[in-house]
Amino acid sequence: MKQKKYYIIDFDSTFTQVEALDELVRISLKDNPSREAVYKKIEDFTNQAMNGTMSFSDSLAARVQLLEANKSHLKKLVVHLKKRVSKSFSRNAAFFKKHAEDVLIVSGGFKEFITPVVKKFHIKKENIYANTFVFDAAGKIIGYDDQNPLSKEGGKVILIRELNLQGELYGIGDGYSDFQLRESGLIKKFFAYTENISRKSVTAKADHVTPSFDEFLYLNKLPGSISYPKNRIHCLVLGAVPEKDLQPLVQEGFTLVYEQDADDKALQQASMLLITPDVVLDAKKLKKAPRLKAIGVSGKMKTGVPLELCTEMGIVVFGNAKTNGQPAQRMIDFMNKGAISDSCNFPKLQLPAVNNTHRIIHIHKNVPGVMAQVNLLLARHQINISAQFLMTNAIAGYTIIDIDKNYDKQLLKELKKIEHTIKTRVLY
Repeated sequence: MKQKKYYIIDFDSTFTQVEALDELVRISLKDNPSREAVYKKIEDFTNQAMNGTMSFSDSLAARVQLLEANKSHLKKLVVHLKKRVSKSFSRNAAFFKKHAEDVLIVSGGFKEFITPVVKKFHIKKENIYANTFVFDAAGKIIGYDDQNPLSKEGGKVILIRELNLQGELYGIGDGYSDFQLRESGLIKKFFAYTENISRKSVTAKADHVTPSFDEFLYLNKLPGSISYPKNRIHCLVLGAVPEKDLQPLVQEGFTLVYEQDADDKALQQASMLLITPDVVLDAKKLKKAPRLKAIGVSGKMKTGVPLELCTEMGIVVFGNAKTNGQPAQRMIDFMNKGAISDSCNFPKLQLPAVNNTHRIIHIHKNVPGVMAQVNLLLARHQINISAQFLMTNAIAGYTIIDIDKNYDKQLLKELKKIEHTIKTRVLY
């Protein structure tokens, strides 16, 4: 009999991109002339606790003492935090709805701001474990319930031990208090969450380092909103590409590998390549890069990219950018949606956005009969096609197929085996 699984998730800098108490002090001391000095103290106390160099209880007491906050400030904080939910958590809201019984928010933060933020994710109120503030008659925060185990050093360990959950427990968080659960032996695995902040003292001791919630779902074979974590998709950067041209890729969560840090296998492992116009690509090396799907040229493209070879290999090339950052954004749109309308070497195909489907890209040589084989295969698997798009040029055919999410994974293997297929992949 399978054991029940529980997912114990931290709130600050994990479920949300920020530390809520740090944000609350910025709101409450907005007009205080000494605010910068207080901000620094709050951040220092937070980091010391998260790195394990100060007890959590001492850190919490010190931070609350500096707040100068009231209930009206808390309302503003909640509005702010709802906009700062970590991106990979937001896009996987369906997971929380499906696993409402299995997800616990366990935090040293406070229910007053955690509960309204996680409510829309279908997380049950009774599954939210956090501290609570104490207010005076005017609504000012004057302290907190110091009898709550989460206000104490090792509070998460105390709480989980008291809950006595029967099953396999998985912990996800960014701080030392999250690792303590693994250290205590109460959870099966601890995932150090680094989408927002990475602490060496925590990542060094984790079972896994997960740069996004997508990665956690992928590692644990749980259904997610995207088929493959973006942090596992590498973009090799060759030449002095301006930092502002790289930012869209960083914000999207892709992993950048810079030329000075690259080894001999970097090109073979890359899914994207972003280069400056002066870079000349070696055709022999390009042929040994089977994972490569897109090349972007940061600036006006010259003759350094062998376009015909790229087309034959199913590599989409974006260049001749009129404004900074365009090639990176075009590659993102291609990786996320399959968009190729602005490519230099593929047919022009405009694609609508779709929901609740899987989008499959099938790139093949432009010879008769390939689409007939594709559709015959889909029919044999009884696949319901929501939409299908095809454009060709002299060398290649580019097909987009939107299908129902429920399908046999064998379908993808068989698509790749169709004669004249160049590349096949699932977008989401």
